Amino acid sequence: MRKLILGIVEFREKMLPHYAEQFNKLALAQTPDALFVTCSDSRVVPDLLASTHPGDLFTMRNVGNLIPPATTDGVSTGDLSEASAIEYAVLVLKVANIVVCGHSECGAMKSVYSRNAKVKSPNLDKWLCHANNAAFRLEQEGPLDGRLKPHDQLSQLNVLVQLEHLMTYPIVRQQVTAGALVLSGWWFDIATGDMYAYERSSRSFEVIDRAMAERMIARLAARAR
Repeated sequence: MRKLILGIVEFREKMLPHYAEQFNKLALAQTPDALFVTCSDSRVVPDLLASTHPGDLFTMRNVGNLIPPATTDGVSTGDLSEASAIEYAVLVLKVANIVVCGHSECGAMKSVYSRNAKVKSPNLDKWLCHANNAAFRLEQEGPLDGRLKPHDQLSQLNVLVQLEHLMTYPIVRQQVTAGALVLSGWWFDIATGDMYAYERSSRSFEVIDRAMAERMIARLAARAR
């Protein structure tokens, strides 16, 4: 807590002068380009990893970067917090992109993979059921990358399952169909610091280096035409 408090003071004294004008503008409105869905894990820091600034990302974080699927009428089958963030991002902020980002060594994925029920955490156990489809897929279809540890294999498949859950929301499905919204699956390797993006053509997560980034941006530009 001491580090957190002193960090606030350091920001106020050293960084705030550089952001003062930007915060003044953001006080009136926000226009983020993307909804970024990721894990609550302290090692995953979206603004650091993507070099973004205040106002760039509308971020939703939870244990395991999970999105409870919706019923046919668009009502979440799980926590309403995630569904509310999706609705606000799509309907009010009108984001053009939603990114679901998983990561290596995820505690949630380790729990799901080991099926180690935590008797004293009934809420967590119930929450993690939204990753069960990913575990089933790993068993039935195998991993995207067999070189990874089993829980990391599950983590990558979980990203794809949560993208499918996103598509159960009518507002998301409508915007994707209309070409106004793009869904992407990313995966962060904590040990190397590399970010990966899922490529349907190769059915694998590929590192986002300069060449990969240019291909991704070109595809987004083509969709916008």
